Amino acid sequence: MNRRHVSALVSVALLLAGSASVHAAECLPTARQAWIRLPPSPAMPMMAGFLRIENACAKAVEITGADSLAFSEVSLHESRQVDGVNKMRELETLPIAAGKSVEFKPGGLHLMLYKPYTPVKEGDKPVITLKLKDGRSVPVTFEVRRAAP
Repeated sequence: MNRRHVSALVSVALLLAGSASVHAAECLPTARQAWIRLPPSPAMPMMAGFLRIENACAKAVEITGADSLAFSEVSLHESRQVDGVNKMRELETLPIAAGKSVEFKPGGLHLMLYKPYTPVKEGDKPVITLKLKDGRSVPVTFEVRRAAP
């Protein structure tokens, strides 16, 4: 094989490697069944959001937070029973392994949504943006509902 052929093969290999890394970087987790429980009173300053996040990417992702133009603050929380008592704690990060999913549901993982800027009503569809450790973000449209879908 002459130098020109070797050079061409190296160029093609570099292009393919670069293309694969671009596609890997573009892979984002997806959200399904995103909903916010309608509070019993419109005056309540906080609500909870639920969804299923699927990571079909080849690498793990890590959620480090969330924000929204509809709420003054959004945070990741987990409820769990400890010695028969339901306790809630804020999570700094939430890792999701490659090929796995995580479900946010009542009594478990959830988003705490504080102080909506405008009154929230059934059928509203606010967007909450999940922030990833690598600096990317995933905007998710939620539906305000009285009960789970």
